[in-house]
Amino acid sequence: MKLPVIKHLTQFIEDNDEDFVIETIETLEALTEVLSLKDEELDVIGELISNMYGAVEVNKMIKEGTPKKEALNNFMSRVLGSIDK
Repeated sequence: MKLPVIKHLTQFIEDNDEDFVIETIETLEALTEVLSLKDEELDVIGELISNMYGAVEVNKMIKEGTPKKEALNNFMSRVLGSIDK
């Protein structure tokens, strides 16, 4: 996951609507079923999906009242914490 991408997507959600990102996630998930995709292509799609899910999660925290910067930092801390384990 990349914080700049998640930050940009979070801003996109704020400016537009979360539904756009959810529908894009669903579309990308459907694409993963294409048998002719190479591993590298699946990796890129997977990275995009994980960043979008991250932005949706950050947006949820913001809606619950967490300041944007704090929500982004908390999310990335959780991600990094789970990687270290």
